[in-house]
Amino acid sequence: MGMNVGSSSGSGEPEVLMDVNTTPLIDVMLVLLVMLIITIPIQLHTINLDMPPPSTNPPSQEPVVHTVMIDFDGTIYWDENALPNIDAVNSKMAEVGAMPISDQPEIHIKPNKLVDYGVVAAVMASAQRNSVKKMGMVGNEQYVK
Repeated sequence: MGMNVGSSSGSGEPEVLMDVNTTPLIDVMLVLLVMLIITIPIQLHTINLDMPPPSTNPPSQEPVVHTVMIDFDGTIYWDENALPNIDAVNSKMAEVGAMPISDQPEIHIKPNKLVDYGVVAAVMASAQRNSVKKMGMVGNEQYVK
């Protein structure tokens, strides 16, 4: 390997090279990249849930379960009885939310796979606003291909 000091153009003085030495720049950038990779915290894809403490005692009686079915056209059924609008769902959720947490029945939300998500979100928001603590989604196996 040799170093180019310029071409001789007939005059006695060599030409000045105007190239920037990029080796230190690359070294600094690699060090910064390694530091960035090391210091980035591991991202956890989790959701914090307020879960009850585990218990080894089985419940003394089977819980009361209310099934909220949401049909493909947005019709909401509470235990197989059609509700006329979202206000009726709010009143049912308010009744459940007014009970003590230990006495609340379980609410199983079962949406049709063709229903608009806005209807499902409205039912879940109603449950959250009315302090319904025992709620779950059922029927998710219909989404498996």
